[in-house]
Amino acid sequence: MNIVVCIKQVPEVTDAELEITKDGTDIDKEDLEMSINEWDNYAVEEAVRIKEAHGGKVTVVTLGDEDAEDVLRRALAMGADEAILIDEEDFEGSDAVGIAKGLYAAVKDLDFDLLFTGVQSSDDAWGQVGLLMAEWLELPFASLAVKVELGQGKALVQRELEANTLEQVELPLPAAVTIQTGINEPRYVSIMGIRKVRNIEIQQRTAGDLGLSDMEIGEQGSHVAQRRLSLPEEGEGAEILTGSLDEICERAAQIIRDRGGVA
Repeated sequence: MNIVVCIKQVPEVTDAELEITKDGTDIDKEDLEMSINEWDNYAVEEAVRIKEAHGGKVTVVTLGDEDAEDVLRRALAMGADEAILIDEEDFEGSDAVGIAKGLYAAVKDLDFDLLFTGVQSSDDAWGQVGLLMAEWLELPFASLAVKVELGQGKALVQRELEANTLEQVELPLPAAVTIQTGINEPRYVSIMGIRKVRNIEIQQRTAGDLGLSDMEIGEQGSHVAQRRLSLPEEGEGAEILTGSLDEICERAAQIIRDRGGVA
């Protein structure tokens, strides 16, 4: 049972004092601690558990800079067997489609039975990358998975829906699944565990290696342009809307119009 897991390194911002870069297009990550995306951590754990139960191998793939090697080493210490690092340099400014194109190009020729991604990333929160890859790979897929069981040539996946409702779907293999948090309890990774895998070779890929042009990825290939970030103003100014649902909706819409949110 061969499994590919796409993972991402993201900044820890929960207790951090965030600052905007001078050009106003991103947060300043220089002093932020970086770690594996929470959803992806669950995806790696689920892949390793399946490998331990059924055999095979787990390959982890990430798109990032040289520091992103840390999350690959962490995944290897959890039990993954191989790792691929895609250089993010040519992907700067990419939207979800551009990111998915890079990951797709890196995995499309690999031999795998399951493709796992996290449901979303904690920084961009696109929630699209895994589904785009499934479409291009022409794989059956299920999103928001909270349980994965394997049968003969198939996977039974429980999906989390709204209002505490679960849906079970059956997917023929190979298949793609986006993993929700809480599907398992990810194992602890020690520094010693990471040291043990430091000699495992990490395969390096660039956009050129993957056959991707500047028009497909980066700012030129993006359908979304991030123009400006700003921190919310502190102090007074909150307004609690009261009245009927129609009155609240009308008042909220008027506030948005007055502040230039819509034309």
